[in-house]
Amino acid sequence: MITGRAPLDDALASPASKARYVRRLFSTIADRYDLITVLLSFGLDRGWKRRVVDLAAPRPGQRALDLACGTGDITFGLGARGASVVGLDITHRMLELARLRAASGGATARQARTPHPASRTPHPASGTPHPAFVTGDMCALPFADGEFDVVTTGYGLRNVPDIDAAIREVLRVLQPGGVLVSLDFNRPSNAVVRAVYLGYLRIVGGALGWALHRDPDTYRYVPASIAGYPGAAGVASRMRSAGFETAEWRAVLGGLMAIHVARK
Repeated sequence: MITGRAPLDDALASPASKARYVRRLFSTIADRYDLITVLLSFGLDRGWKRRVVDLAAPRPGQRALDLACGTGDITFGLGARGASVVGLDITHRMLELARLRAASGGATARQARTPHPASRTPHPASGTPHPAFVTGDMCALPFADGEFDVVTTGYGLRNVPDIDAAIREVLRVLQPGGVLVSLDFNRPSNAVVRAVYLGYLRIVGGALGWALHRDPDTYRYVPASIAGYPGAAGVASRMRSAGFETAEWRAVLGGLMAIHVARK
């Protein structure tokens, strides 16, 4: 259970308070993160992340950066294409689980903790180096200008305290011609659809939070963060304003989710 924090609305009221809350939250849920993404997405999450890798289309030998990498789903997918990959996350425990996956051949974090000798799978990027994992902040990336050909993120931009700062940092570390591919929840423009969507996430998130952590706000964070999010069209506009030459988005799950593709 997360203790010693303000109520959820207060915790998201400012960039500084959101940054503190998100750090504590993801440290708390890291060991159940894979399970929760499966439950909230009806098991569709892995397919969406494969689509991110397909759209990023890294070539062998290219440098790729996966932001808010979590336990490494997209990171390993990029590596399987032959890219030299760095996975960055602000939550150290997420990266510990990702490293366990790398040592266990790219299995899920849960499988990595309980490996079965007969079911050990080859590393998804067989023949390429294991990804490097770095603890870091998306709003202040510890990399040189133009260091990467590809940047990806799954559920990253919605969680940062300053979306514009994160977009500028991605633009900075990309090579000219480089591509950003970002998967996240959308904020539907239709008020009725939005109300039903956020209501569902509040109910399900609250139930999961209580069942797993005895704190319903743990996963109510997802709809709360969507409520203050500019939505897919708004994020694309911010990408173009930051300096990306093109920024488009593709509807996923009827527009409840979105994948952005932006090119420097």
